[in-house]
Amino acid sequence: MTDKKLFCFGYGYTGDYLGQALKKAGGWSIAGTTRDPEKRRFLKNLGVRGYMFDYTQPLEDPQLFLKGTTHLLISTPPADNGDPTFLMHEDDILSIPTLEWVGYLSSTSVYGDRDGEWVDETSEVRPSTKRGSRRARAEAQWLSLAGQGVPVHVFRLAGIYGPGRSALDSVRAGIARRIDKPGHAFSRIHIDDIVQVLMASMAKPNPGAIYNLADDLAAPSHAVISYACDMLGLTPPPLMKYDDADMAPIARSFYSDNKRIKNDRIKNELGVILKHPTFMEGLQDCLTKEQAHRSRMGAFAAAAMGGAREG
Repeated sequence: MTDKKLFCFGYGYTGDYLGQALKKAGGWSIAGTTRDPEKRRFLKNLGVRGYMFDYTQPLEDPQLFLKGTTHLLISTPPADNGDPTFLMHEDDILSIPTLEWVGYLSSTSVYGDRDGEWVDETSEVRPSTKRGSRRARAEAQWLSLAGQGVPVHVFRLAGIYGPGRSALDSVRAGIARRIDKPGHAFSRIHIDDIVQVLMASMAKPNPGAIYNLADDLAAPSHAVISYACDMLGLTPPPLMKYDDADMAPIARSFYSDNKRIKNDRIKNELGVILKHPTFMEGLQDCLTKEQAHRSRMGAFAAAAMGGAREG
């Protein structure tokens, strides 16, 4: 018997990790949206009720689909005019009587470029990229609902990584590059720590609150690539100067912002102790989980072959 319901607009990487953690905890039903019919079928196999939402038109029957929702996670990418979920379903969300918690997944790009200085949740929002400006507009939209009684929380995520989505994967694929821009650093956050922050917030709602999600060590990307190569026993790609690197505009835009993200609030207010305080522990976790997964798949394959021979 379930008594809590998570509905995620944009059921992607983060939504799935959170959804599976809640299902494991027990007492939860999970639902969410996707733009891909094939993924909707995949979600069904995971025990997740999926609905089609392609950001160009509203859900077919939002009052029915959102009925009984206690926790709402927004993970849809914003456009120039803001967040598509807000623009199409603001009134529907305002009319959900069971809502206990709403989380909007934003980005630290809203802070813009700070020349490598530290920022916290009280720092001015002053985006310096189109991506950051879109996030800032979407944040303002969702926070406007807090004044109307909706328990909105904003989570500003640094670079997300985890199993299947880390420097290990780019190194294995042969697409990793080590780019040196002196004084530049990125903050990042492991998916496990995103999930524990979201669950801690659900357990201790503070409507209107904003949280930075980043680990304890902002570091240049080339250091992360080097560490991943060492873990895999591979020679790191050569270090190239930022000015000499041929990068797509979106990749270059990530280097235009240089800041370090303070994470004190998630620790002091929510009591979070990071599982992966730096990329070193985080990448080791990714490798360990990937190796365990391959081992399980190998065992399954061997069992299947044995069954076939016996048959």
